[in-house]
Amino acid sequence: MKAGTNLEKVLESGRFAVTAEVGPPKGPSAAVIQRRGEIVRNYVDAVNVTDNQTAVVRMSSMAGCAILKTLGIDPVMQIVCRDRNRIAIQSDVLGAIALGIGNILCLSGDHQKFGNHPSAKGVFDIDSMQLIQTLRNMRDEKKFICEEDITGEVPIYIGAAANPYADPFEFRVTRLAKKVKAGADFIQTQAVYDVPKFRRWMEMVCERGLDQQVHILAGIIPIRSIGMARYMRDYVAGVTVPDEIVTRLEKAENAKEEGVRIPLEIIEQLKEIPGIHGIHIMAVGWEEIVPDIVEKAGLLPRPVL
Repeated sequence: MKAGTNLEKVLESGRFAVTAEVGPPKGPSAAVIQRRGEIVRNYVDAVNVTDNQTAVVRMSSMAGCAILKTLGIDPVMQIVCRDRNRIAIQSDVLGAIALGIGNILCLSGDHQKFGNHPSAKGVFDIDSMQLIQTLRNMRDEKKFICEEDITGEVPIYIGAAANPYADPFEFRVTRLAKKVKAGADFIQTQAVYDVPKFRRWMEMVCERGLDQQVHILAGIIPIRSIGMARYMRDYVAGVTVPDEIVTRLEKAENAKEEGVRIPLEIIEQLKEIPGIHGIHIMAVGWEEIVPDIVEKAGLLPRPVL
């Protein structure tokens, strides 16, 4: 039994989906999540709430998702394997369902050395592949990892991440296939800037028929500044920013405007790539740009199902 979430309905109906992200605050203010949620609510089909992204302590993803639910937004709860063992993870899944949260994105999590508690112990009791499989078994078999029965239904729509750019490139599709086999219903990819390489990846995805088995949403990150583009190019693992994009921003009269124009051009190209089922806009800290992007990309109105 799947979750019957808005995201699931949009994807399963064959429509082009749009999701976004909000970053929880470094504090307990519900108003921060509410404000960010209100900005994007009418422009997307679901909203991810990050789980202590970059290993920095923030309000929990579950709490953020529960707040978004009160606004009528379909939330996507992120779970990273870094911070919890299998007992806590399965407990959180049950708690999320009790709060009406049906979409869950499975992630390994950034290593704690990159965050504000670098001496924290990483748990990694299970990895993201095993987490996907765990959620599928909880939903389809109604079983915990220990094989004990779960009382009641576990309606969840299972998401996972994919990075088309990591090395070795040829292994990227094989890894995606493993996540699909483990039980992923939808995939949100790392940010796409190098469209030709992403197109090659999607060709391999389609050759293996994976686009018929899972819904792929291509990642989009609008660029706020030249400095941000350089930083992502040079220091952010898994993100490929071609030099020509950095050069283009350097030559632009208004780098911020150019940083929005670039993802709009990318979205237009993505729409033409077979097997793409939507986009995932990652503008954490710049949520106010999401409506602009969705509108200019011709992705309104969003379906009401």
